[in-house]
Amino acid sequence: MSEAVVALPQDAAEGYFDESRRPLVSLAFIAPLLVCYEVGVLVLRVQNGADAWMRKWLDLLGFSQHFLLPLLTVGILLGWHHVSRRRWTVRGSVLAGMAAECCLLAMLLWLVFKTQSMVWNWAIAPVENHLGRRATLCVGFLGAGIYEELLFRVILLSGTIWALKGAIAQPTLRAALAIAATSTVFAAAHHVSMAGVVGEPFAWSSFGFRVLAGGFFSVVFLYRGFGVVAGAHAAYNILVAA
Repeated sequence: MSEAVVALPQDAAEGYFDESRRPLVSLAFIAPLLVCYEVGVLVLRVQNGADAWMRKWLDLLGFSQHFLLPLLTVGILLGWHHVSRRRWTVRGSVLAGMAAECCLLAMLLWLVFKTQSMVWNWAIAPVENHLGRRATLCVGFLGAGIYEELLFRVILLSGTIWALKGAIAQPTLRAALAIAATSTVFAAAHHVSMAGVVGEPFAWSSFGFRVLAGGFFSVVFLYRGFGVVAGAHAAYNILVAA
C-alpha cells in the first residue's frame, strides 16, 4: 500500500512530461498566444522578424494571404500529431502545468541574462542600452515565441539533426552540432535586416547571449516540446521588457 502511494507522484510527473510534449497539446497551449499575436499584427501593426521573413518567403512563392502562415503552423502541428499516432485529447491540468513551467524557464533564462549583463558591464566593456521598447510590443513577443521557435527549432534544428543522420551515427553528437549551428544562426538573424525588419546593431554581448539562449531553447524544445519552448520564449521576452 505504501509503495503504491509513493509511486503516484512519479507516475503523475511522467504522465505530465510525456503528455505536454504532444503536438496537439502544444497547439492547444499556443492557440491563445497565436490568436492574440495575429490580431495584434492587424490592429497594432507590430510584427516579429521571423514572422516577417517567413511571410516574405511565402509571398515570393506566390502565397500572400495573411492568415496562411498561422494556418500552416496549425497544420504542421496537427500533421505532426497525426504521424505520431498519439491520443487526440487535451487536459486542462496539463496546460496549466505548461504555463507554470514556461514561467519558471523564462525566469531561469532571465537570471542568466542578468548575470551575463553584469559580467559584461563590469568586467568586459560598456554596452549600449537597448531598453526603449514600448508595452505594445508584447504582441511582438508573442510572435517571437511562436514563429522564431517554429523557424529555428521545429524547422531548422529538426531539419539539421535529420540532415546529419547519414554523416554522424552518434545521436548526442548529432544533436549537439545541430544545436550549436542553429543557435549561431538564431543569434546572427537578430542582426540581419530583411523583409522590412531592421536588424539590431551588432554587439558581442547580445550576440553571445543569444547563442546561449538559442542553445537553451533548443534543449527545451528537444526535451519538452514546441508548446513549452514557445511559451517560455514569449514569457522571457515579456519578463525582460517589464
